[in-house]
Amino acid sequence: MTRYTLWVVDDDPSIRESISLFFGEKFNLKTFERAEPALQSISREAPDVVLLDVGLPGMSGIEALRHVKSRSPHVVVIMISAIEEVETVVAAMKEGAHDYVVKPLQVEGLEKTLNNALETIRLRKEIQALQERFLQENLPAFIAESEKIQDVMAFVETVAASPDTPVLLVGATGTGKELLARAIHYRSPVCAGPFIAVNCAAIPKDLIESELFGYEKGAFSGALESGKAGLIEEADGGTLFLDEVGDLSLSAQAKLLRFLDEGEFYRVGGTKKRRVRVRIVSATNRDLDAMMKEGTFREDLYFRLSVVKVEVPSLNERKDDILPLARHFLLEFSRKFRKDFTDLSVDAEKALLNHHYAGNVRELKNLIERGVLAGPGPLLRASDMGLSGEGAGEPDSISRGDSRPFIPPDGVNLEEILRNLERRYFEEALRMAKGNESRAARLLGLNHHTFRYRKKKLGIS
Repeated sequence: MTRYTLWVVDDDPSIRESISLFFGEKFNLKTFERAEPALQSISREAPDVVLLDVGLPGMSGIEALRHVKSRSPHVVVIMISAIEEVETVVAAMKEGAHDYVVKPLQVEGLEKTLNNALETIRLRKEIQALQERFLQENLPAFIAESEKIQDVMAFVETVAASPDTPVLLVGATGTGKELLARAIHYRSPVCAGPFIAVNCAAIPKDLIESELFGYEKGAFSGALESGKAGLIEEADGGTLFLDEVGDLSLSAQAKLLRFLDEGEFYRVGGTKKRRVRVRIVSATNRDLDAMMKEGTFREDLYFRLSVVKVEVPSLNERKDDILPLARHFLLEFSRKFRKDFTDLSVDAEKALLNHHYAGNVRELKNLIERGVLAGPGPLLRASDMGLSGEGAGEPDSISRGDSRPFIPPDGVNLEEILRNLERRYFEEALRMAKGNESRAARLLGLNHHTFRYRKKKLGIS
């Protein structure tokens, strides 16, 4: 059983003795008659709970509270006050006090207050344990050796602490925006709640409202008899990640704006107002400024979504991360495919560093996956990934047609290789077309319908 630490700061010796008598066995207990020595001790070791008298000689209890909260903000402080000091204590609550008890102290009332404080501490520690466990399990994904991505991660740590603040992540396809959204969620006070990710581009525009907000029985043809909760309701108490938010219809944008402003919404076909508490993190690789000028994205929604805006750098801007990421993916796919790759060869390092990553981290991951599938090991070579050993970032030999592809003795997964190659061409076409699908389709000699079908099949957002 956890034994918590309780400090009592009160100049009345009878109060210190009484609390020690009744609670000495339950807590690791220390008593102080003035605030100054307690503050000196708190710099060395922070207690879990402090019972702090308002009317102390020397430094007042209110001033001591400010010092405690500035040095150790997680310490739970309960104020002790005389009846006539209650208004002062209410002001102290605004300074961060957890609760207060009134003199003369009643053991039962004080015990209840302390138990409530301990429950707060337990919940906080459970959340902290969840956060630490998640970060430990997912730490390899947060490879950030370059200064640019370290700055982004430091900023994420700051914004995560405010669960009611919407965040907009802006960056090219494959830069890891969903990973950052998860980082925000699992570093926030709502990390114990659900993380619901929705790709707005993958849901037909006539269904997006019912998917987000749910619907009632008989709302439309084909609706479930029981109705259905939307993704916003599923994310209650957690985070809703709206990927490719620029693909929302104007109607869905208006409804989302109303929800962000009021925290309330109606299901499609419903008359009952519903309220949930959800953090909204959105992401896009589209130019929302241009879309606002065109009238395809609401300016008022943009300002509500981008209270905090995070620019996610491309992999080409963070060269220091390329080799650490490559080695992480090499280990991941070596385990997945039961290969014995141990490291990158010198020519693979050079090729990876000089390659232009149109698809960012996703493209690097695909290159390593292909190389592990095709190569014999134990070192991953540039040729295994279809890159030039000179490191010029040339297209692979299949597309050049001027050299024979390498096939190891145990063979290759041709379908997987061709799928990765096709994905790379789609991502490069989208980059060149700045996200315009019709233009990208023309670059690949496809009609728009075929392009969208194959893009979805390839899992490109």
